[in-house]
Amino acid sequence: MTQPLRNEHPRPDRVRASWCTLNGQWDFAFDPDNKGKKEKWYSEGAFTHKIEVPFCYQSKLSGINSQEHCDVVWYQRTFDIPADMKSLRRLLRFGAVDYQADVWLDGQYLGGHTGGYTPFTFDITDLSEGKDACTITVRCEDRLDFDQPRGKQSFRPEPFECWYTPVTGIWQSVWLEGVGEYYPVDFRLTPCIENASLKVEVTLNELPKGGAVRLTAAWKDDVVSRQEIAVTTDRFIQTEMYLRHNERLEGIHCWEPGHPALYDLRIETLVENQVQDCVDTYFAMRKIEIAGNQVLLNRQTLMQKLILDQGYWPDGLLTAPSDEALRKDVELTLAMGYNGARKHQKFEDPRYLYWADKLGLLVWSELPSAYWLRDSQKRNMMRDLSEAIARDYNHPCIIAWVPLNESWGVPHIQYQKEAQQLNDALYHMVHSLDGTRFVSGNDGWELAATDIVSIHDYTSWPEELKAVYGDEKALLTSSVAANRKISANGYDHSGKPLLLTEFGGIAMQKDAGDGNWGYNAAAKDVESFLKRYEAITQAFKRMPGFSGYCYTQLTDVFQEVNGLLDMDRNPKAPIEEIRRINQQR
Repeated sequence: MTQPLRNEHPRPDRVRASWCTLNGQWDFAFDPDNKGKKEKWYSEGAFTHKIEVPFCYQSKLSGINSQEHCDVVWYQRTFDIPADMKSLRRLLRFGAVDYQADVWLDGQYLGGHTGGYTPFTFDITDLSEGKDACTITVRCEDRLDFDQPRGKQSFRPEPFECWYTPVTGIWQSVWLEGVGEYYPVDFRLTPCIENASLKVEVTLNELPKGGAVRLTAAWKDDVVSRQEIAVTTDRFIQTEMYLRHNERLEGIHCWEPGHPALYDLRIETLVENQVQDCVDTYFAMRKIEIAGNQVLLNRQTLMQKLILDQGYWPDGLLTAPSDEALRKDVELTLAMGYNGARKHQKFEDPRYLYWADKLGLLVWSELPSAYWLRDSQKRNMMRDLSEAIARDYNHPCIIAWVPLNESWGVPHIQYQKEAQQLNDALYHMVHSLDGTRFVSGNDGWELAATDIVSIHDYTSWPEELKAVYGDEKALLTSSVAANRKISANGYDHSGKPLLLTEFGGIAMQKDAGDGNWGYNAAAKDVESFLKRYEAITQAFKRMPGFSGYCYTQLTDVFQEVNGLLDMDRNPKAPIEEIRRINQQR
């Protein structure tokens, strides 16, 4: 069998020695009549195609490259049980499957998962015991429903405006992992820079008799803290690790852009002093907080220079063609003088977050929008956002959560109580699950509960900016963009940090036409583009009260051609010029 296109470890933030990728060639079938369950395709399937997992069938890299929408598709593959896993528990892991998945092993139903952007796991130990090989079958259902959190995936059969080709089925890695009899199902790491400590919470799969959890934290191979905690009453342990530091260790190292200091952490489960399971991860000492009208990073004022990044590739759609491509996006963002990315309408691949952690890039994480305010939409949004927080809580790069964008899915939030209550419920839910980051409630305008004032304004030239900028009271009650008020009825956001979280969107004339578009007419050449880009960037950067901005956008995305890079990541203007403008005072 040929090597899969994506064969790197899918979760470098939690690594065990025993694992193997299940990416690569799978059997595949369309099920337009939804008859596969009735005909028991999980036992004897009608698989007529081959597909390269984890690429969706709509993408070129899948090997199918069909844009015809099909609500239901099926996958199947047989895999060998690695010799080193036969004495371990075996976990079958899926990074993300859009939207609803049902999974069988050798014809036996394992279970299902709903939600297109978050991971799920099955323990297949008992069903695979004594076997040398097993067969997985996956049924995926992905309808064009408005209540699914779908983000920028078109809810029509075809792309239109700023909504793009849908992604159906498996689109993140699938892998097999060997774990001990007793192992951490999950863990949360919360740093405290004031106390030079790390709060560690670990949930085990079972309560071991005579069991313990051993934690070892290190800075560049120097152990800075070690604890062993007995597991006696339930499967959950919580402890505070205080980090040792001295002159040789040069104190506590804080994570920030330009200085992405990461500590290593090993989590071991023990039974009668014998290691049962070992997982390696990392953490960072960093603190995000809001003080008055400023966002602080490690108690210092943070000027956020963000780029809007939608995470689409021409050949893989939502799935990057390689781990190197994910790293390159982080590197290009930093090279252009930005210190962060607003990942727009997508919970990004954990490999991207790993590179952001490692290379020092701030990240805003945003719930993909659903588009019809009804009860099922609310529950779907709460489920997906809470699962994303659970997946990504430990990543130091993430500093903000965005539950809503531009009133999508809540079109009457300006005055409608039901929509405001959904915003407020999501806002408070995030803070109850993650008290370490700030929340931009309905990013762009018509703000209900939120920690910051976020504004989207695609004005082309500084002289066209409305006079209310610079006057907080006037600004909060005005309509500066798209004729939408900044504050929803009944909300006062005085004194909060003010950020311009979308602006620019300038296209090049050579890219315009044939259905392609940007904002406010295209620049005729590189020189005129740079003139417009510098003028509007500097105008907002120097505006009184602003503590950050986010330019639209990193790359072109199909018909939306307002990227600083084209979709193949080629710069449209010299990167050093973009960097110079971002670094100007």
